[in-house]
Amino acid sequence: MEVSDLRIALFSGNYNMTVDGANKALNRLVGYLLSEGAAVRVYSPTVPNPDFEPTGDLVSVPSMAIPNRPEYRIPLHFSSRVREDLAAFAPNVMHISSPDRVCRQAAAWARRRRLPVACSVHTRFETYFRYYNLSFVEPLIVAWLRKLYRKCDALIAPSESFAQVLREQRMNYDIGIWARGVERDIFNPERRDMGWRQGLGIADDVPVIAFLGRLVMEKGLDVFADAIDVLNRRKVKHEVVVIGEGPAGEWFESRLPQAKFVGFQGGEDLARALASCDVFFNPSVTETFGNVTLEAMACGLPVVAARATGSASIVKHGVTGHLVAPGQITGFADHLQHYCQNLDLRARHGAAALVESQQYQWDAINQTVADTYVRLIRQKQRRR
Repeated sequence: MEVSDLRIALFSGNYNMTVDGANKALNRLVGYLLSEGAAVRVYSPTVPNPDFEPTGDLVSVPSMAIPNRPEYRIPLHFSSRVREDLAAFAPNVMHISSPDRVCRQAAAWARRRRLPVACSVHTRFETYFRYYNLSFVEPLIVAWLRKLYRKCDALIAPSESFAQVLREQRMNYDIGIWARGVERDIFNPERRDMGWRQGLGIADDVPVIAFLGRLVMEKGLDVFADAIDVLNRRKVKHEVVVIGEGPAGEWFESRLPQAKFVGFQGGEDLARALASCDVFFNPSVTETFGNVTLEAMACGLPVVAARATGSASIVKHGVTGHLVAPGQITGFADHLQHYCQNLDLRARHGAAALVESQQYQWDAINQTVADTYVRLIRQKQRRR
């Protein structure tokens, strides 16, 4: 079987409604599969004005807005219209990318027809509840996820560190790696623009610490702000640039009143904003890969990040940046201070980060997913 023989039904909880690392990766995967001659049909909630145009054919799934987070929608049910469209498409492999109800029903539909089911896992859903005083439900969420993941023929994780977490949680024993790539023609050190910095009121000799991501508490906003407070108390010269927007934006601005909030940036504008900073700080423990970290590295920035899934697979401690135990405010502040006060260290680790980022090539990475599809189909055929 070749890639061109594949007929993939892809179910997603958010394919193009909002911009995040997961749906950007899914769209790029679909684009690659289509370029290789495969047939792909995508099923996902839709909105009248999505953040970007979808890659490939997209079928709308019934959904409702999430309370207090209307930018996201919950898939509601596996409707007869969707089932009929799926049957007419006649896939030979099912790919689900969310643990929601519709993805579970789609996986059951595939199992009844003896089709292989692959599930890509894009975030550590169970950790989100820690940020809303609901950590006591985490074991229940892990068990709920395991019930779905153990029924899949294979899981696909974005990093080896996250794959190991899934193995320890006994989610599945067939776990492949689908890393992420970076668009080096967009993200590179040449995007650095001192005029852009000056327009924000930042002097050329002041080191700039960058935050990039959706402004939601699960991205570690509290840890970020606490570490910056330590730098301020130590009177370390620095500036903070926050790239992104989200429901916790007002809270974050109140915690960092001196920071420069530049809002959502995309494409070349995002690359310019990143490359114009000097250090990237990512305290999140919910990432499974960390696209933003890789993009910052491709712009030549050293990284200070939590020693957690995702970052632990990308950042080489003491070479391209530093990894700190989650929540260790003083540890984060210490390494940020070293970068702010040591230009040579900053330049050396930034150059190493750039070199490290160059190994992440999108086509080769997406081919590993296509290879997984082909392997699962062959395994099903042998069993029959």
